[in-house]
Amino acid sequence: MSSQDKAYWETRAEQLTITGKAWINGEYTDAVSQETFDCLSPVDGRLLGKIASCSQEDADRAVASARAAFDSGEWSRAAPADRKAVLFKLSDLILEHVEELALLETLDMGKAIRFSLNDDIPGSAKSLRWCAEAIDKIYGEIAPVDPSRLAMITREPVGVVAAIVPWNFPLSMASLKLGPALATGNSVILKPSEKSSLTAIRLAQLAEEAGLPKGVLQVLPGYGHTVGKALALHNDVDCLAFTGSTRTARQLMVYAGESNMKRIWLEAGGKSPHIVFADCQNLEAAAKGAAMGIGYNQGEVCVAGSRLLVDEAVYDEFIPLLQKHLQAWQPGHPLDPESRAGAIVDEVQVRTILDYISAGQEEGATLSSGGQRVMDETGGFYIEPTLFEGVSNTMKIAREEIFGPVVSVIRFSDEEEAVKIANDTHYGLAAGLWTDNLARAHRVAGKIRAGTVYVNGYLGGDNSVPFGGFKQSGNGRDKSLHAFDKFIEIKSTVMYF
Repeated sequence: MSSQDKAYWETRAEQLTITGKAWINGEYTDAVSQETFDCLSPVDGRLLGKIASCSQEDADRAVASARAAFDSGEWSRAAPADRKAVLFKLSDLILEHVEELALLETLDMGKAIRFSLNDDIPGSAKSLRWCAEAIDKIYGEIAPVDPSRLAMITREPVGVVAAIVPWNFPLSMASLKLGPALATGNSVILKPSEKSSLTAIRLAQLAEEAGLPKGVLQVLPGYGHTVGKALALHNDVDCLAFTGSTRTARQLMVYAGESNMKRIWLEAGGKSPHIVFADCQNLEAAAKGAAMGIGYNQGEVCVAGSRLLVDEAVYDEFIPLLQKHLQAWQPGHPLDPESRAGAIVDEVQVRTILDYISAGQEEGATLSSGGQRVMDETGGFYIEPTLFEGVSNTMKIAREEIFGPVVSVIRFSDEEEAVKIANDTHYGLAAGLWTDNLARAHRVAGKIRAGTVYVNGYLGGDNSVPFGGFKQSGNGRDKSLHAFDKFIEIKSTVMYF
């Protein structure tokens, strides 16, 4: 963690230059309509700047530029080693500008500067570098056919990719799409969330400095129902990669079907079960992990362990430990390096979270701690970590993704019941379990219908490990070599002799 203090970051914030324009065809530009929207900081509610509000005409311009860049072959047919060098340079530039980008991330979406600086921005650079390093190690194939023929199996870039990313980890999520899409030779149009556009806009300029050819990367800020919809319906977009809510993911599938049947890859919502078995010998560690699982990033995490299943045999011992560790995730000023939790992204999300808290109480759950909006004097958006007990898995707070620091504790009596509750959801993004029984760990992990299962730990990951969901948590995978499959076409070329 940086040794800089809150005063340092506040001074840097005052000196920061913020750009809110779109990036199309290698330059910053206003939206064709000249329309903008306010970028308000969740830290204190102040106006950070005006952001270009792109729409159909801007999408058309960006797609035309992306297609021209792709067809030129300057990037799409460049040697893998050449693309690798450019992406290495971009990764280096992100690290050179780590403080600037971390500050933009914190001011824009409210997360604690300690995590923007030490997790999000370096992790984004690492994601790009990992993909760049891999690209010249992915080989074609020769099929085992009759000796009178030669059947070559090659991989080609899919073409123009639209990447629509969420507001909770803006640059990190963008990098998970950009890394494999750019490394494989595609042109990419990045549409950041209207709630957190700043790092994506800045990244475009860094990409140009790194040597990415004009038109290969476009950045279109704006709303989902305008420019996002325009990209999803565009007949010259070959692929759409999305991270966000399940509701939006469903609509994007409709748009893909209504247009050109573009391939669509979705990393959607979650309501992850986090299970603590009685045979866990270190309940202190489990409680600490459970608190982090809902407190990190203010609970605005798709894999947040928001359904906490606790064996009734250790329930009374576990809950006080959990309450103790939740205190470490009380919100503080995001620019204070000592703060672990920062601000909720905006007033709309604050109200959404508070509505869920009210719904939990109305349905009969017990609000054991938290549940209040705090730090109103800052002008920002802050909510205490909130603990509900007496929760049934049929309650709204146990069924729907809240995207805030709200954990619902559900008792269970045996392994079979725990697995049944865990799987009783239309989501399947992640799960966690704590046990000292190795056989149980393997058995339960195999039964849970989720893309990632954490055992005796929670959150974290590596670029070599695939990430994605089962059921209505999406399809396809980010990270690992599997991520490349989303952005390539497989071609068979058969030669006869």
